[in-house]
Amino acid sequence: MLKHCTLPIVIVLTLAVRSQAAAAASNVELVGQDPLFNRGMNAALALYDHYVYVGSRTDGSSVCVGATGLPSGTTCPHPHPGILVVDVKDPSKPSVVGEIGPPHAGLVGITTRELRVWPAKKLLVVMDFRCSSVIHACAKGTDKDFPFDISFFDLADPVHPRFISSYVPTSHDSRAVKPHEMFLWIDPRDADRALLFLSTPTIETDTALPNLIVADISQVSAGGTVSEVAEGNWNRLFPGTNRPDYPFVSESKGICGPYDCNLFVHSVSVSPDGDRAYLSMEAGQFLILDTSSVARAKAGDPVIALNSDLVTKPVDRPTWDQTPPSPSAVPANCKKDCPNGHSAVKVPGRALVLTTDEVYGTFTAPSDGCPWGWEHLIDVTDEAHPKIVGEYKLPEDEQSFCGSAGDGANTEAYTSWSSHNPTVLRDLAIATWHSGGLQVTDISDPAHPVQAGSYSPTPLAHVATEDPALGRGTSHVTFWSYPIIKNGLIYLIDVRNGLYILRYTGPHADEVSSVKFLEGNSDLGDAATSH
Repeated sequence: MLKHCTLPIVIVLTLAVRSQAAAAASNVELVGQDPLFNRGMNAALALYDHYVYVGSRTDGSSVCVGATGLPSGTTCPHPHPGILVVDVKDPSKPSVVGEIGPPHAGLVGITTRELRVWPAKKLLVVMDFRCSSVIHACAKGTDKDFPFDISFFDLADPVHPRFISSYVPTSHDSRAVKPHEMFLWIDPRDADRALLFLSTPTIETDTALPNLIVADISQVSAGGTVSEVAEGNWNRLFPGTNRPDYPFVSESKGICGPYDCNLFVHSVSVSPDGDRAYLSMEAGQFLILDTSSVARAKAGDPVIALNSDLVTKPVDRPTWDQTPPSPSAVPANCKKDCPNGHSAVKVPGRALVLTTDEVYGTFTAPSDGCPWGWEHLIDVTDEAHPKIVGEYKLPEDEQSFCGSAGDGANTEAYTSWSSHNPTVLRDLAIATWHSGGLQVTDISDPAHPVQAGSYSPTPLAHVATEDPALGRGTSHVTFWSYPIIKNGLIYLIDVRNGLYILRYTGPHADEVSSVKFLEGNSDLGDAATSH
């Protein structure tokens, strides 16, 4: 959201000085790491057996990233732009042993941004779509030039995954719909049934343009096809979306109306029983969706319309960073204070959902920058009327940081002290936090969450491709992926600095050490037993 190129001297010197700093850690120990060829622009990871698969946020082009400004030029090849295969049999000594490259990965204009694994079927799932020339340093083009799909690979030989097939998410009225994030749900009643819940962001109110598509991938490993199960769009239910100034006051001039052209489903998570989906709604904050019909759908059933299946109606949703704050009000077009909902994950065994907000720097948009995004804890005892009960911020997330000595122009433009992706246990939230590294939050008292641990690595002195939006600030740390816990260790990706394997030793450490497998974007492993 990569080959060695010559960077301006000022960047090389800055990074060299920064690289001398020691890693910062509290109640977190480094077990192992791999810089992944110092390529930079690493994307999501997935685990199978003792292998880690790591996608790329950029493409196979040669676009250069300078110290400031837009990526430009074509003399900086992006090294190893495919999906890297890392052997972690010895977690203290991870090593790259393979790479999925062309024609299935590492292509010009396309990112392998999201990865999942269905272990029982030895199936690797990869989300491919056109990446941005501005914030990902990719080649310029359109979705027609660089098409999107979901690719599937057989992991019978895990070092050399074999391409099986691909699927283009398609709405009920036969329109190809670009995905953004995905949740892998394995049916607890049928181990041979798996669904992908795909966020397909749109600001439109037309219910024929889905914000969410659910696809059945059960037959892929046997050579079968993918079928659509359900879809939905709830934008029309938000106050003010029926006004003539929604979504644009003037589309030709790019002037947005209510919700700042930012009302859509960003990501989704699903309860282990499949009956609930938790929607992170960007400018629309948070909703709960009844997906029991999806969980119990049979092969060959008609596509389910979820447009009327919200448990939480928009007029009853919890709101934050909105003016006026009432959920029944039409929000003003925000400037530096927008919800920017990113992820929403249920807390196991408790009537709580943890959400994160993500805010980039002003390089991405003038309305971005400080204040950044943070965690909210939402009480869902009454699912129709969820309530915010607590929040967790870093010092850099406080309003007082904005405009301070630490918030210089470079930080404001090219850094993000923002929450991103969480994996949640009963008393702990383990979240990547961009420049904040890894943050472990003690949520045992949801009204007063506190830091329980943290980790920020020593940045590499140099990487081939800096993240144009997140990596050119002062920190040079960008922890990004959903943390994966396997056999008590935490696996995660720093966009810039590579793969990290960590051990948490703080309060409630037993909750982490006892986990065989858990990730925030699937119901695999210990997810079902922990709820």
